Amino acid sequence: MKVLLLGGTGEARALASHLVATGIDVTSSLAGRVARPRLPVGEVRIGGFGGVDGLRRALAEYHAVVDATHPFARGISTNAALACDAENVPLIRLARPGWEPQESWRYVDSHADAAVVAARLGSRPFLTIGRQELAQFIPDLGEHHVLARVVDVPDVTIPSSWKLITSRGPYTLDGERALMRSHASDVLITKDSGGSFTWPKLAAAAELGVPVVVVARPPSPSGVATVSTVDEALVWVLTQ
Repeated sequence: MKVLLLGGTGEARALASHLVATGIDVTSSLAGRVARPRLPVGEVRIGGFGGVDGLRRALAEYHAVVDATHPFARGISTNAALACDAENVPLIRLARPGWEPQESWRYVDSHADAAVVAARLGSRPFLTIGRQELAQFIPDLGEHHVLARVVDVPDVTIPSSWKLITSRGPYTLDGERALMRSHASDVLITKDSGGSFTWPKLAAAAELGVPVVVVARPPSPSGVATVSTVDEALVWVLTQ
């Protein structure tokens, strides 16, 4: 049996490790958008497939697909659903649960909406939504004193009033609290990624009384079974 694991998340790396340990032939596919990705065990391919048609051709080598990409990686999840349906290849989605909503959080449907809401709430935002979406915040927050944290330096030119820091989680509550205090952050902008790696910033915001703007998750492709834990995904693979 050969499994294609669409990865890039901690859950994907954990699943790859379990699959290799059980003797399953697994190939982890990474999008290649991060300069120094954390690599899973086993075979790894980096780069896109060339849309739905390219992924359909690639599926000739695999018996099953696990989509364990980031909850906001809507493009590849949609392509996987279409390709697997067309080629009759079993597919499951492994998606970590979103965070439990808090009363003080403001949920929005898009990054553009998050920029509008954050501009009303504060003048020193802490922006933690990833480098690919930074451009959407410039029109509304270009004059604000933004602290933008990303893994890799973005392609877009950021405003002179912004401060950019590059780092990779997991983060600690003490570190996040100190960072937000040093910047005098008065609003936190994030997306509903779920998990524990970046939760400390939300805990720090609660302690400091900083409002939080949360970009809601896009809907999952219809008709695709979804599990929320690595163990559930492993059981599914072993029963194919």
